[in-house]
Amino acid sequence: MDKVTIKIMSYSCKMAEITEEGVSLVEDIYRRRQPLPTMDAIYFIQPTKENVIILLSDMSGRAPLYKKAFVFFSSPISKELVNYIKKDTTVLTRIGALREMNLEYFAIDSQGFITDNERALEELFGDEESSRKGDACLNVMATRVATVFASLRELPFVRYRAAKSSLDANTMTTFRDLVPTKLAAGVWNCLVKYKSTIPNFPQTETCELLIVDRSIDQIAPVIHEWTYDAMCHDLLGMDGNKYVQEVPSKTGGPPEKKEVLLEDHDPIWLELRHAHIADASERLHEKMTNFLSKNKAAQIHHNSRDGGELSTRDLQKMVQALPQYSEQIDKLSLHVEIAGKINKIIRDLGLKDVGQLEQDLVFGDAGTKELINFLRTKQDATRESKLRLLMIYAAIYSDKFEGDKGLKLMQLAQLTPEDMNAVNNMRLLEGSSDAKKTSSSPFSLKFDVHKKKHAARKDRSGEEETTWQLSRFYPMIEELIEKLSKGELAKNEYPCMNDPSPTFHGTSNPASIRSSQAPPVHSMRQRRTPTWARPRNSDDGYSSDSILRHASSDFKKMGQRIFVFIIGGATRSELRVCHKLTTRLKREIVLGSSSLDDPPQFITKLKLLTAHELSLDDLQI
Repeated sequence: MDKVTIKIMSYSCKMAEITEEGVSLVEDIYRRRQPLPTMDAIYFIQPTKENVIILLSDMSGRAPLYKKAFVFFSSPISKELVNYIKKDTTVLTRIGALREMNLEYFAIDSQGFITDNERALEELFGDEESSRKGDACLNVMATRVATVFASLRELPFVRYRAAKSSLDANTMTTFRDLVPTKLAAGVWNCLVKYKSTIPNFPQTETCELLIVDRSIDQIAPVIHEWTYDAMCHDLLGMDGNKYVQEVPSKTGGPPEKKEVLLEDHDPIWLELRHAHIADASERLHEKMTNFLSKNKAAQIHHNSRDGGELSTRDLQKMVQALPQYSEQIDKLSLHVEIAGKINKIIRDLGLKDVGQLEQDLVFGDAGTKELINFLRTKQDATRESKLRLLMIYAAIYSDKFEGDKGLKLMQLAQLTPEDMNAVNNMRLLEGSSDAKKTSSSPFSLKFDVHKKKHAARKDRSGEEETTWQLSRFYPMIEELIEKLSKGELAKNEYPCMNDPSPTFHGTSNPASIRSSQAPPVHSMRQRRTPTWARPRNSDDGYSSDSILRHASSDFKKMGQRIFVFIIGGATRSELRVCHKLTTRLKREIVLGSSSLDDPPQFITKLKLLTAHELSLDDLQI
C-alpha cells in the first residue's frame, strides 16, 4: 500500500481484521522490502506513475519480489498507465488481477466520510486566488467523492449551491463563488464514466447528493457544541480519536499512560457521544450505580466507604479492587474520568457563560451591548473564548465589523494580531451565505436592523421540547436536508447537474416554487430547540450494543439515501444532525467533507487565509 491507501485502510478496519483474512504482512510500497518469491502479493495503491513504476520494478526481471501480484487501484487509472503496464510483457504473466477498486475516501463514522483535503479551505477560499492550486484540489476531491458512489453502487442526483453571479447579474464571478459548481461538475463527469465502466452500476438515479461549501454556515465551526463527542475533541486536545488515560500502576509506581480509542466499537461511546454533556454525565452516574447494585463485591467495596457520591478517585480504587469486573468497569471508569475532566474544564473556564452569550448572539437575544459588557466584566475569560465570540459576532454583524468598530472590539478583547486575522478572514467565507444577498432579496437581513432582534437563526420554540441548557443551536445543514427531503429546495439556488424530471419525488412538487418565492422576511435561519434524544438506555453500558445490531437492518427499510458534502471542513454538530435526521426522516443521511474540523483546527485554518485582499471597490476599471 502507499501512504494514502494505508490511511484508507486504517480508517475502515483494524490490523487484526486484515490478518484474519489470511494476509500475513502489510508493507509500505515506498520502503525496501524483503523478497518473498513463494508468496502472492496484493497491491492496494493509487493509480500514480510512481506507484506503477515501483510495481513494475517489483515484478520484473529474473527474480521478482513475489510469485504473483494482484493489483487493485483506489481510483480510476489512466489509459496511458494501463498501456505502460501492458508494454512490460514479462510482468503481465505475473499479474493475477488488475482492477479499479474505487475506494479512495476515509470513513470517519458509520455515516460520515472525508476526502482528506486538509488544505481545501486555504487552497479554495484563500485571498490569493490561485485557480491552478484550486483546480488540482477540486480534481482530487471530485475523484474521491465519486468513489463513494462507486463502492456503494449508487447514482445520485447531483445538486449544488449555485454561484451568486448566476442568481444576481450585478455580482462579479470569483473562483471562490464557483467552488461548489466546479466540484459538482467534476463528480458528475466521474459518475458518467462509471455508468459505462463499472459492472452493475445503476443507470438511473438512486439517491441524492447536495454539494455546499463552508460559506453556508460560518457559525457551526466555531460555536461551542455541548455534546459529549464534540466536547471531548474541543476541550481535551485529543489526537484524532485517541484519548490518553492515566491508569494506576500495577507495581505501585507513578500512574501509567494508556492510549484508548473512542470509537464505534465501544458501546458506551456509541450511546453517549451525541448526548448533551450534562445528560452524558448523569447517565454515566446511573450506569455506575446500577453496576454497583447488581454486583455484590462492588457493593461491599463501596459500602466500606461512607456511602457518599462516587468520585473519580473512588472509581479508580474500585477498579483495582475488582479485577473480575475489570473489563466492564474499565469502560465505565474511562468515560466517568473523561466526563469529569470535561465538566472541570467547563467550570474552570467559565464556559457556561460563554456558551450562553454565543447562543444568545446567534438567536438575536443579545447584541453589541451584551458582547461589550462581557468583554469588560469577564477579564478572566480565555483568549480562545473571546476569539470565538468575536468570530460569531463577525459572522452575524459583518456590516458592523467593517472599519474601526471591529478593530475596537478586538482591542477590547485583547486579541493578538493572528487572532484578529482569523476574525477578519471570516469575510472570505461569507461568499453566498443568505446574509449577503442583495438588499432587494426578501432574505436580506437589512430589514432586521429596524427590529428588536438581529437573529442568525429563527426560533421554532415548541417544535421539540428541550431538557438541557445551551442546546438551542443547530447547524444550517439541518434545514437544507429537511428541505431537500421534502423536495422544497429552491431549484434556482440549488440546481441539479442531471436535472431530474419533476416526477422524481412522486409529484411535480409545487412546494419548491412556493418556497423560492416567499421566504420569511425576518430571518435567514430558523431556530429550533432540539431534544438530546436518549437512545436505547442500558444499565451497565453493555446492552447498548444492540444499537450496532439495529443500525444496519434499519437502513434497509429506509427511503433513498441523502448525501451532503461540505467543501472546506465539516463539524461534529453537522455529523450529529445527520444521525438525528436519519431517524426522523427515515432516510440514511451521509455526511461528507474535505476534512472534519474541531474549533481549534478550524480557527488555525482560518488564520492561514491571510487577508491581504483588495476589495472590488479598489479595482476601479
